[in-house]
Amino acid sequence: MKKLFKFILNFIPRPLLIRLSYIIRPILALFLKGNTYTDPIDGRSFKSFLPYGYGTQRNNALSPSTLSLERHRLLWLYLKNETDLFTANKKVLHFAPEQCFLKRFKRLKNLDYTTTDLLSPIADVKADICHLPFEDNSYDTILCNHVLEHIPDDTKAMQELYRVLKPNGMAILQIPQDLSREKTFEDNTITDKKERAKIFGQYDHVRVYGRDYFDKLRSIGFKVDEIDYTSTLSGADVTKYCLAKGEIIPVVYKP
Repeated sequence: MKKLFKFILNFIPRPLLIRLSYIIRPILALFLKGNTYTDPIDGRSFKSFLPYGYGTQRNNALSPSTLSLERHRLLWLYLKNETDLFTANKKVLHFAPEQCFLKRFKRLKNLDYTTTDLLSPIADVKADICHLPFEDNSYDTILCNHVLEHIPDDTKAMQELYRVLKPNGMAILQIPQDLSREKTFEDNTITDKKERAKIFGQYDHVRVYGRDYFDKLRSIGFKVDEIDYTSTLSGADVTKYCLAKGEIIPVVYKP
């Protein structure tokens, strides 16, 4: 199973993967139905989750029903329990919309909800994050998760996110992060896909972010809260929801 998923992730283009997943998801959910692990996004339980990873495969990472990963389930719990995203009237911009969130956010009548991405077949607006077609101070909330590690000029992308966020607005800018690293690592001379997956965690990542990521966001002008949300949950819930203990959610604000 692990070898099959690794092959699929590394050799099937992402836009095609997104389309195929709509067909495969119901079959996986039926096959793995059980009571061991629960996806908090839809409340469904399974005997196991699926492995996932472009380089090293993580066990029980991918939910069979929503196709959420650890970071998605953690973010859902944070947004649901700690913010007013589900109740207050907000104008929301969502980059590279994840399937596990897309329909659920679209159904929320309190949200004026727009999705954007350069390549995703399910995004509303095709746009380059470094040159956004949106007015200054346009959005109350921005969701941009696991995008910046793909962007060569992440400084420009951060500046654009800051520009279109309203004053007092909130953005969540999750990235894959190695908290044991003080400094972010980049090396454009590494071109082999297998080597890039081994070093950067995924063949199409251009860097591994270290702890300095938060200070870079602050240098753009954001106020940054480093939220370790798993520390507020019980160990039983961390296990039940298949979360990555200690993962930090970068919650930022435009003063």
